Amino acid sequence: MRYKTIMVQLDVDVRAAQRLQFACELALRFDAGLIGFAAAEPRLIDPSDVDGATSVDLVAIQTEEIEARLEEREKEFRTMTAGVTRASWRGEIGHPTKLLAIHARAADLIVTGAGTPDLMGNSHRLVKHGALILAAGRPVLLASGSGKTVKGERIVIAWKDTREARRSVSDAMPFLVRAQDVLVTTIEENDSISGNESVADVASYLIEHGVKARSQVIGVGHADAAFALNEVAREIGADMIVSGGYGHSRLRELIFGGVTRSLLRESSLNRLISN
Repeated sequence: MRYKTIMVQLDVDVRAAQRLQFACELALRFDAGLIGFAAAEPRLIDPSDVDGATSVDLVAIQTEEIEARLEEREKEFRTMTAGVTRASWRGEIGHPTKLLAIHARAADLIVTGAGTPDLMGNSHRLVKHGALILAAGRPVLLASGSGKTVKGERIVIAWKDTREARRSVSDAMPFLVRAQDVLVTTIEENDSISGNESVADVASYLIEHGVKARSQVIGVGHADAAFALNEVAREIGADMIVSGGYGHSRLRELIFGGVTRSLLRESSLNRLISN
């Protein structure tokens, strides 16, 4: 598998240089095309507007402001992607998460990252990562808060014997085959023998595909499982964790397991998550 097209999601309210640099370096590394994407939608917030005139005016004002922001992001994108052979832009008015999930059909990998804290919770202008992972049908790479390029020399696979984890391993293969050390690790549960067999099988599978892989079962004791995974990553000098996104949608509320929730919040590492 190769990443032939990468889509980078940009926030309309944040200068794009850091995330664009991150995505451009990936595109050059994998000789991939790069698609820039940004979207936001007006917010209807005037329930007292009887005849709707005020709301119409507010929507028009907000739409103009969003269009101006989209133009700014497009200019940044086109300036910074001058060295990328295949680069294109998509900017739209609409719900950012839903539209990104739809446009994900055009790419092998989606690159995104943490939004500005001032806007957290504003689904009209920011992508909701949990919802995106469940809806996109593509691997989502959440860039670390540092914005540093993914070296990918050492990678931790947070293994759980599920469909989502199998999918994440397959989706991450372009990174895994280039790595110097890939640690397949799982959290020790009641059946430690089964856990050892499971990660050993995955490591053997990866070795057959040319990956320098090994396996380990870790005991967390009284620690949080996600914390233990992050500590393992730091111990071996990994800058990426690969994981399945375990969750489902119920009555429009996203329900994730504890490890996935923690990885979504963890910003010190790059996280490649598939569902």
